[in-house]
Amino acid sequence: MTTDLATFNPFDPAAMQCPFPHYAQMREEQPVMLIESVGMYLVTNHDLVMQVLRDPATYSSLFGGASMPLPAEARAKMAEVMADGYPRVPTMLTADMPEHTRYRRLVSKAFTPKVIAELEPVIRSITTRLIDSWIDSGRIEFVEQFGVPLPVEVIAHALNVPDSRMADFKRWSDDSIAGIGTVISLEERLAAERGVNEFQHYFASELDKRRTEPQDDLLTNLLTARVDDDDPDVTDKRPLDVPEMLSIIQQLLVAGNETTTKLLTETMRLLAENPDEWVALKSDPARAPKIIEEALRLSTPTQGMFRISTKDHELGGVHIPEGARLVIVFASANRDESLYPEPDEFDPDRDHLRDHLAFGKGIHFCLGAALSRLEGKVALEELSARLDSFSLPDSNEFQYFPSFLLRGLTRLDVDVVPAGAA
Repeated sequence: MTTDLATFNPFDPAAMQCPFPHYAQMREEQPVMLIESVGMYLVTNHDLVMQVLRDPATYSSLFGGASMPLPAEARAKMAEVMADGYPRVPTMLTADMPEHTRYRRLVSKAFTPKVIAELEPVIRSITTRLIDSWIDSGRIEFVEQFGVPLPVEVIAHALNVPDSRMADFKRWSDDSIAGIGTVISLEERLAAERGVNEFQHYFASELDKRRTEPQDDLLTNLLTARVDDDDPDVTDKRPLDVPEMLSIIQQLLVAGNETTTKLLTETMRLLAENPDEWVALKSDPARAPKIIEEALRLSTPTQGMFRISTKDHELGGVHIPEGARLVIVFASANRDESLYPEPDEFDPDRDHLRDHLAFGKGIHFCLGAALSRLEGKVALEELSARLDSFSLPDSNEFQYFPSFLLRGLTRLDVDVVPAGAA
């Protein structure tokens, strides 16, 4: 399949459903390509994406939101709505050094490997409860009955969100990604920002409670996190203020569930389409981490990320002007033939498995990567232990959300056979 790259539009519905042939053509013909219709450069091969990731001075992360710029009138209406919430502070994903270093240090104090490891029993308990709820039903809709609730409940537990607010929690997550890599109306954007305001007020109130009643949770950890006095890389030693904490919580909320939902769902599709790998997993559950890594490479739930050029320069022989907007396409780099022979094949035993860019690389490497990997591993261990087999019925249409940045199936019907069933 080839396309006329001169007319390629990443927002085209057909392209968003299956962008990989287009990316393969770009890697071969124009690995740094200006998409005139949207005013963005797409960077598609592994080496060049890594070049961008290793040079945060030239490629700024101060892109604001991961959506297309709005006209002035729309921006004014958005600002009016956002004024009812707390300031949207650029932290972590949308910050540059040295501010980014301060945020990273503080969040790393709160979201430690120990905190993540201690979540494993919680993850396993939620996983087994969810499987219990549908294992004898024959057919399930995987996204709604497993892919969404598992990571939502896990990150909600980490943030100490009560069960009574779980529906709100998921809705706030949806509002947070409403405009990412997709085309929605201004009214839809405004409604999503109102949802973000609601999210902010809820967690600001919870943070305020933790000041006088600290708890063993991530919110208290964020409140009490401090940069080491002798840290030479951070001159601003201030603790996080409320808008900064709200920004970080929002990013943890999205990174903690949206991408993991998409990973879990795509892993099930890949295993169904490669039944020998399911048999191998059942025989050896220790294969789970390798399967998750290969699923991350192939699915790449966060398909790419924006950068802003800070100066005139060349990338891959292409002139990039100062202020230009780029998208580093992780999904394309993860299928680069120079690193991954037969890149469209599902092969958990392939070389360079951990060199994929599904979590980014460098200073902006995803802070939640370890949690996502842990959830994927536990899910596969429990599913392979509890299910004899599963298959994808003809009811599946395999439709993906209409976003060129966050890619995942809208639903996945699965026929399940419990272990031990006749």
